[in-house]
Amino acid sequence: MTGLASVPPFAAALQGTDVKVVAEVKRSSPSRGVINRDLDLETQVVAYEAGGAAAVSILTEPMRFGGSNEDLARARGAVRLPLLKKDFHVEPVQILEARALGASAALVIARAVSPSRLAELLSAGIDAGIEILVEVRDERELDLALTLGAGLIGVNNRNLETLEIDPDTSLRILPLIPGDIVAIAESGVRSVQDVERLGRAGANAVLVGSEVSASSDPEAAVRSLTGVPRTTGARKS
Repeated sequence: MTGLASVPPFAAALQGTDVKVVAEVKRSSPSRGVINRDLDLETQVVAYEAGGAAAVSILTEPMRFGGSNEDLARARGAVRLPLLKKDFHVEPVQILEARALGASAALVIARAVSPSRLAELLSAGIDAGIEILVEVRDERELDLALTLGAGLIGVNNRNLETLEIDPDTSLRILPLIPGDIVAIAESGVRSVQDVERLGRAGANAVLVGSEVSASSDPEAAVRSLTGVPRTTGARKS
């Protein structure tokens, strides 16, 4: 297993007075189909780092997104940025695997597991020394995540059942997240205007996948989204 000291913290990298960018490696998706089949992993993540990304998200799910665990291991060898392992994590052993591959954080979708399993996965993260990003889409899921002690919350604007994006989801949920929790807005971020809107709602970071993965100049694509101030008083105290 990679030594704890050699894996940079994820949530800490997303704090500050500006909205941080978590740039994602995304070859394909159920909503868009092929995005960048020939994407070169090392070249892409190095470009993200050069463009000012605070962290990188690696989709490791193979069937729907064309990713692999090898992508994560290769990314860890190419950049020193915190890495998020983005997959359908439903078993504690997957959290241990994510840590062994060099991830700083692993995604857990609240609605994909029972409340008791979510608690188990959060506990597994503590035991393994890896942060858990709990993804929510409504107030009930947010309340559950907070009750279980999640310190890192993602708000997904995409309905995973219909694949439709409602950008107002983050604008509704973000102000309900306590200010000491790191909050990430996910899906539908395409422009600096989107980042500005989410920054006013108090987002610590935005996760951007398709736009930067599809770009012919991923370094410039990431840079164009950075440096946006966030409204630090927009969320609950």
